[in-house]
Amino acid sequence: MTTSPVFGITGWKNAGKTTMTEKLVRELTQRGWRVSTIKHAHHDFDIDVEGTDSWRHRKAGAGEVAVVSSRRFAIIHENMDEAEPCLDDILARLSPADLVLVEGYKQGTHPKLEVIRQASQKQAPIYETNETIIALASDLSASDLKQSGHLPLFQLNDITSVADFIERFCGLKKS
Repeated sequence: MTTSPVFGITGWKNAGKTTMTEKLVRELTQRGWRVSTIKHAHHDFDIDVEGTDSWRHRKAGAGEVAVVSSRRFAIIHENMDEAEPCLDDILARLSPADLVLVEGYKQGTHPKLEVIRQASQKQAPIYETNETIIALASDLSASDLKQSGHLPLFQLNDITSVADFIERFCGLKKS
């Protein structure tokens, strides 16, 4: 498993998790941190384009296909009859980084920030029943969230303060 600090961004569908993650990656990398991300998808997805050589390898039955160039590489793993890998299995495959941001994985044991957007709030907030939520980012006020202040609450667009919080929480210090 990676020894990098792991911090999650979670929330219900359309709350703004991807936007928050993208802005945090940009902010934290501009501060000089090496950041990796893991995105959990609840649906079938494909990162390979039909007709490419790697797609053809996969469709022929390869369990893993690595696509490598001088600029990047990707490994595409077909789960076939395997269960979805757990977060720890994916973390173990990552190269060292200063921080790993995990989008999704509501039930994971890692600490998380919940993104709550008024327009998409159709279900009870996750923090009400999940003790791994340690902070909130929302366009709602603490009173609107019926949140007594026991969790730090950030405005959705206050990326600087959220990044500061993550740096402090994860113990990131520049040498």
